[in-house]
Amino acid sequence: ALAASPNTTASLTALPALRAPFAGGIFAGITTIKDGTHCAVALLPDQGSNLDHPAATQWAEALGGTLPTRPVAAMLFANLKDQLRTGWHWTCEQDEDDASYAWFCFFDSGFQDYTREFCAGSAVAVRLIPLNS
Repeated sequence: ALAASPNTTASLTALPALRAPFAGGIFAGITTIKDGTHCAVALLPDQGSNLDHPAATQWAEALGGTLPTRPVAAMLFANLKDQLRTGWHWTCEQDEDDASYAWFCFFDSGFQDYTREFCAGSAVAVRLIPLNS
């Protein structure tokens, strides 16, 4: 499950401009995770390639981040397209009907679909920083 980075928070009023350095990456925008927590999103600098879904998940966690959700992947495409390699990149979301499939996002078009988890694709990692008032 997608969770915010532990022991770190940010103030909404102290967030940088989009595309500015933030939390070890680049500030990409704000999202709300399933538990209702509003989080600032930092795109981490490394990009993985030739990874199946489980390996991509582990790769992102090793960087201190997570694979993006489908909405966060769409936000990355909208706000930081020039920072992303083209082609498809894994999200953290598995298909709700068949867990052997996971969702991905094409960062050249924004199109999202799902494929088998054993397929080799690219990955980006994000860090989610909870916002406090």
